[in-house]
Amino acid sequence: MSQTTTQPDSRPILAITMGDPAGVGPEITAKALAQEEMYHICRPLVVGDAEVMRHAVQQLGLPLTVARVADPVAGAYRCGVIDVYSLDNIRWDELQIGRVSAMAGRAAVEYVIAAARMVQEDRAAAMVTSPINKEAIQLGGYHYIGHTEILADLTKSEGETTMLITPGPDDGREHVPLRVVHVTRHIPFREIVANLTVAQVLDTIRITWEGMRALKVDRPRIAVAALNPHGGEGGLLGPEEIEVIGPAVKAAQAEGIDARGPYPADSIFYRAMAGEFDAVAAMYHDQGHIAIKVYGWEASVTVTLGLPIIRTSVDHGTAFDIAWKGVANPRSMIEAIRLAATMAG
Repeated sequence: MSQTTTQPDSRPILAITMGDPAGVGPEITAKALAQEEMYHICRPLVVGDAEVMRHAVQQLGLPLTVARVADPVAGAYRCGVIDVYSLDNIRWDELQIGRVSAMAGRAAVEYVIAAARMVQEDRAAAMVTSPINKEAIQLGGYHYIGHTEILADLTKSEGETTMLITPGPDDGREHVPLRVVHVTRHIPFREIVANLTVAQVLDTIRITWEGMRALKVDRPRIAVAALNPHGGEGGLLGPEEIEVIGPAVKAAQAEGIDARGPYPADSIFYRAMAGEFDAVAAMYHDQGHIAIKVYGWEASVTVTLGLPIIRTSVDHGTAFDIAWKGVANPRSMIEAIRLAATMAG
């Protein structure tokens, strides 16, 4: 007598945080999970508030139902049902749409903590985050300024950084993805040079190398940007390429990393978009962010490198000005889910 066996579900469980309930997070999450493709590549579990998600679905007029899930393995995980691990920490009748509030800020952080713990405990393979608001977080009683700081604290990590990724223009054609990691980030412009050291640049190259391998690129080609115009013109326009960036590139090469440069910033991103490089190490915030946002802002996502867990995120804020109006674009969330599924797989 033959017996029927059930094959294990190989789709990774992704813990998707709802973000600040007063912002666009619930809307873009609902819109993304209305796409059948999402259920082909993963088992998406929203970590948030079930009542808020029901209101988002109703407001958008989507043919979806919302189901509470107490255990990640118990979800339906099929298109038409949004599975929600509900913390029930929002009082809907008190939520101020499009406004900064302590209740929403506190709830948003609690979603991140719960999702991160799921991944740490192997109850989910990766986490995807919706936008949160810095001011609301502070009002909610947390000292963090963003996701990265929360996750670094929870995982006791040091040296974490963010990679920005965009698949390029949404024009129906296939483009080479642009991936950028920054050596320095949120510091005043006048302090950039003081924060550029051989060790800092080398660490960024290393973490970019490891991040690209996590993205299933076995032998990544990493281009390193110059700081000064024309790459410093042999020291005439600045010594950083000779004294800091160049030595870091050589040290990385000695470790077996395919690092190249430094290349002038006015051409390096064009060359990466043309497929010459797999990732770019930028020297400061706007140097890399401008390239990403010009090439394909609406589809851009971030992935936090240097953590013991996988975390991807949308690359935009809470957008309070358009929240709950039905106009928020879910493309970044869709790409973030795709990326997390790829990395978790």
